Amino acid sequence: MRKLTTIGFDADDTLWHNERVFKLTEDRFADLLADHADRSHLAERLIAAERRNVRHYGFGVKGFTLSMIETAIEVTGGKVPGDVIAEILQAGREMLTHPVETLPHAEDTLQRLKDSYNLVLITKGDLFDQERKLAESGLDHHFTAVEIVSDKQPATYEAIFRRHGDGAQRAIMVGNSLKSDILPALSAGSYAVYVPHELTWALEHAEEPLSDARFRRIGHLGELVDLLEKLD
Repeated sequence: MRKLTTIGFDADDTLWHNERVFKLTEDRFADLLADHADRSHLAERLIAAERRNVRHYGFGVKGFTLSMIETAIEVTGGKVPGDVIAEILQAGREMLTHPVETLPHAEDTLQRLKDSYNLVLITKGDLFDQERKLAESGLDHHFTAVEIVSDKQPATYEAIFRRHGDGAQRAIMVGNSLKSDILPALSAGSYAVYVPHELTWALEHAEEPLSDARFRRIGHLGELVDLLEKLD
């Protein structure tokens, strides 16, 4: 009998590029406020605002946009011009319509796995934006279930893998975020595969759990099928 029956996949920067869109917008934000703060100072203030605000606004573009506005107010001493606020809002809107670019091996890997496992997309962020990106990616038909959650905690994975599979012990989570995809999934009792991405949001950094026997790391999604065959 197959040891693993369910595979959870993260979406952003696991199946498609996401953080690069945020970086492009952050560069645009820095240009808008170049007369008020240098890039490194502005970046520090912005990530501090995001850290404060994530519990209020959640993850995604809307919270990021509000954090940019808050940061602009801070670095200008409350004198941010109205046209700069308008530009920030426009940048946020453009993020919500930015074309989706899937990562290499995403389509082929899902195609090869979908007949042998329950594939569950587990992503956090704004509901409308995540639904849009999934639809535009063309990957939605591979999944037996889609879970868009407000946060990823051990209890999140326990509930999802129980609802869409045979429990966390017979599931494996695949993602690029150690903090959100790997560590809580391991805590829930599942296996976890870390697929690093060249860009990772500062709030998602964590140490690799190298001592955990259920932890694996691969270079890209194209290596996942062979890894699963070895595990089973």
